[in-house]
Amino acid sequence: MAAASNIQRGLQDVVALESQICFIDGKEGRLIYRGYDIRELAAQSTFEEVASLLWYGRLPGTKALAELRRHLASLRALPPELLPILDSLPVEAHPMDVLRTAVSALAVYEPSEALAGPSSIGGAQRLTAALPSILGHFHRRRTGQPALAARPDLSHAAYLLYALLGRDPTPLDVRAVDVALILHADHELNASTFAARVAASTLSDLYSAVTSAIGTLKGPLHGGANERVMELLDAIRTPERVEAVVHDKLARHERIMGFGHRVYKVEDPRATILREWSRKVGEERHDLHYYELLRAVERVVLQEKGLYPNVDLYSGSVYTLLGIPHDLFTPIFAASRVAGWTAHVLEEYQDLRLIRPTAAYVGAVDQRYVPIAERPE
Repeated sequence: MAAASNIQRGLQDVVALESQICFIDGKEGRLIYRGYDIRELAAQSTFEEVASLLWYGRLPGTKALAELRRHLASLRALPPELLPILDSLPVEAHPMDVLRTAVSALAVYEPSEALAGPSSIGGAQRLTAALPSILGHFHRRRTGQPALAARPDLSHAAYLLYALLGRDPTPLDVRAVDVALILHADHELNASTFAARVAASTLSDLYSAVTSAIGTLKGPLHGGANERVMELLDAIRTPERVEAVVHDKLARHERIMGFGHRVYKVEDPRATILREWSRKVGEERHDLHYYELLRAVERVVLQEKGLYPNVDLYSGSVYTLLGIPHDLFTPIFAASRVAGWTAHVLEEYQDLRLIRPTAAYVGAVDQRYVPIAERPE
């Protein structure tokens, strides 16, 4: 039996594998994708560029990027066999449940893309292209609106907004979502990425690994914190109530979502960037209500708990201002993180070793079997 002192609860600080995809410097507040600082990528690149970087290890040239954009756009349409499955699901279902079911079903109809191994780059691109279509199809069905045709003329971010909202978004809206997708594309061995790599380490297929990741992201301790942030803001209502509401929650030992992080000891660099986009989108709509509430909450939580914002604090305010329902926040997270998940799965296939940690057994070891007639009731 392993000594209890050797247990790292939640595998905290345990180095499980080597990777070239993502580096987090929690002390300095830096996030690096394959050598590139997230601040530079968010300021200058697009989601398609970042996805290519994660998959291939380098930024694409002009021709390669144009080809990738065309290819992703060509993969947006869902197979006809999948549509009856989506339409049979209850409209009350959570979109994350729908997404998980759809990805699992997609593998049945696309077996050539679901083969394990490096060739699964085709599956990575298919899933990245298809997730917005899945979300858009379900959301429009549950709101009583007709399905939309895929728009090959739109970028990935613009198509995601179009698929959900049914209208051409403004350039600022597209850029806000593009930045959010870049910021969520990868984050080293977070719970969902680790789940994907565990599945891949068994030599299961990429679609199964992504299904595992979606199921893991659904858990409220991983995805969904930005939904809770918006619920808090709706409860606060006005800046004058911030201190009272936050102090009351802290007095009851309730967690303030959107603050603190397992890895970052300073402010999450993604929060720094999204704070500015919350302001920009609010200014375009002449509505800084959420931004001002969040700034006030920030000040109180830092003063009372010494905690800094993480990526979830401001992302929900951006999505809400764009008109996106709260229960689609985590699915949008998945529509971005699928690029990172699949990059990690492809990396796992290249250096395959079954991930099989050990548990410290703390139960009995000397029980004796008793016939059922002699067992006490």
